[in-house]
Amino acid sequence: MTIDAKDLLNSILASISRINYVKPDDLPNIDLYMDQVTTFMDQQLASSKRRSEDKVLTKTMINNYAKNNLLPPPLKKKYTKEHVLMLIFIYYFKNILSISDIQSILGPITDKYFGSQDDFNLEEIYAEVFRLEKGAVERLEKDITRKFQISLDTFPMLEGEDREEMQQFAFICMLAFDVYIKKQLIETLIDINKPAE
Repeated sequence: MTIDAKDLLNSILASISRINYVKPDDLPNIDLYMDQVTTFMDQQLASSKRRSEDKVLTKTMINNYAKNNLLPPPLKKKYTKEHVLMLIFIYYFKNILSISDIQSILGPITDKYFGSQDDFNLEEIYAEVFRLEKGAVERLEKDITRKFQISLDTFPMLEGEDREEMQQFAFICMLAFDVYIKKQLIETLIDINKPAE
């Protein structure tokens, strides 16, 4: 490793604390054209991009989401606040789930709540999920710190740079295993709730 363990952990934790969510109050209250949607998403989720040149959302992505029934079509080429909410959910899900799994999750929500005039609607759903995620960051930081400390105790038979490389590998493996298990759990929940064919 090129930086020492403490600096690496601090860098990781700092990057987690910079994760930006689209706050419910930041959602536009007017309908947007596609270019405005992509600009809004790019600005709001810029901190989640791996590289500065990466795009959060493109016109092609939006068209594909509509084509695959993940996103209701725009109204007179304009996207409502509900469209933006669905795009935010899709953005987070697409990194770990297939399009069909995302359809299974969002389809019932869209069918029941998209365009709903009731007090309980997509905005309420998003606000509740937003509250849950904000509370999860602190727990996530503690879990990552614990896994990192465990990784520092691995490969005692090695020394120097070789040991540091393998410790980093062990840390990556623990994080990957965590993601793998959670993805398996999500897929199991999706399969349990799928209607019989």
